[in-house]
Amino acid sequence: MSGGGALEGARTVADLVRRAGGRAYLVGGCVRDRLCGRNPTDFDVECFGIAPDELTSALGERFELDLVGVSFGVIKLHGIDVDVAMPRRETKLGLGHRAFEMTCDPTLTVRDASARRDFTVNAIYEDPLTGEIVDPWDGRADLEKGVLRHVSDHFREDPLRVLRGMQFAARFDLEPAPETIDVCRTMTPEGLPPERLFGEWEKLLTKGKRISRGLGFLRETGWVRYYPELERLIGCPQDPEWHPEGDVWNHTLCCLDAFAEQRDGGKPFDAVPPLSASEAIIVGLGVLCHDFGKPVCTSYDPVKGRIRSLGHDDAGVEPTISFLRRLTNEERILREVPPLVKQHMRPFDMWRSKSGDAAIRRLAARVVRIDRLLRVAAADDAGRPPFPSEPEPIEWLAAQAERLRVADSAPKPVVLGRHLMALGFKPGPAFGRMLKAAYEAQLDGRFFTVEDGIAFVRRLYGSNL
Repeated sequence: MSGGGALEGARTVADLVRRAGGRAYLVGGCVRDRLCGRNPTDFDVECFGIAPDELTSALGERFELDLVGVSFGVIKLHGIDVDVAMPRRETKLGLGHRAFEMTCDPTLTVRDASARRDFTVNAIYEDPLTGEIVDPWDGRADLEKGVLRHVSDHFREDPLRVLRGMQFAARFDLEPAPETIDVCRTMTPEGLPPERLFGEWEKLLTKGKRISRGLGFLRETGWVRYYPELERLIGCPQDPEWHPEGDVWNHTLCCLDAFAEQRDGGKPFDAVPPLSASEAIIVGLGVLCHDFGKPVCTSYDPVKGRIRSLGHDDAGVEPTISFLRRLTNEERILREVPPLVKQHMRPFDMWRSKSGDAAIRRLAARVVRIDRLLRVAAADDAGRPPFPSEPEPIEWLAAQAERLRVADSAPKPVVLGRHLMALGFKPGPAFGRMLKAAYEAQLDGRFFTVEDGIAFVRRLYGSNL
């Protein structure tokens, strides 16, 4: 359902609750976004002064209910992006994100109920029937001043909130309050499950407007130590003639901010649609990890009189895989991000040498999608302020990839196993070598059709038939 329809649904919920003797408020991200001039598409409603059974009875008059989460005080409405919650008390029982005992308590005040929320900008309430704003923790003032401040001491009970702070700082360009930084420094991940960690990193890279702000939060809170591949970038020197922005950490932050602009339709990709979330996470991780190899490759060259990082593209693959495995076991990410790191310098190298078609096809085969690699390379190039970006290499390779029809996919093999079997070859160790040889010849441009590919195989291996 559209955002407008969901808002009307939230108003219907509030009206049903009012008729039953309670009061319902919009709360959380939907209120924050509305105050920022955005149009949210989903809404959280919290209901006060009404018992759980009375609430389900009232809502059941108009909606089909999903009561799976009712023991946690949450009711979902089928067919509409509205979640209904009851105020609850929480008691932390152990380590982790979910080690809480929760008890619904409709008698709680708005201030007491909101004390369990994470940040003041997410603890603003709005009556959807009257438009009244209830703001017990001055979140609206913090939003206007651009401050990210935790609500109460309950914040320290959930370690995931540190990473939520990371992505909120980036998405809304918020400056963390010193006291919030101090609280975060006392917290540890407590064995948080990777899927919850990855969710926050995903929001950072797919929604962050100033990703550098989020990573700055990670560094200030000391949580960068839990990501050693990132921490090693801090203080890793670069040649000031080529990198006036400073160390590899600063360079990476500049690259990520450039990526965020490009992701949403900025130059040099303003002529193509903004990236989807599924593409943005692959490219964003490629940008984040692209210089992970520099800390092990950087040294001072006394002959040339400069700092160099020879081979950092190859050396970056292993720490990239280590970093990604700490975040996720999603096979697509583990498979498709490391090649972007390994090949991130190739677009400019190929432009300088004006590489031929075979080299471009081979690059496409290695990285899966050249259009992703171009975005990583463009962000890398833009991450050296005050140097201007150099769009010509990106535009040149993009045009060549489009001409060869390999911009968004690797060349598909023309000769397949069934073709070899039709020629009389039997599956075995040599079978794979024959297919690889045929594919290499195809990338070299020696054939493009099945017929020509079979003829190539006959010429090369005909004596084995």
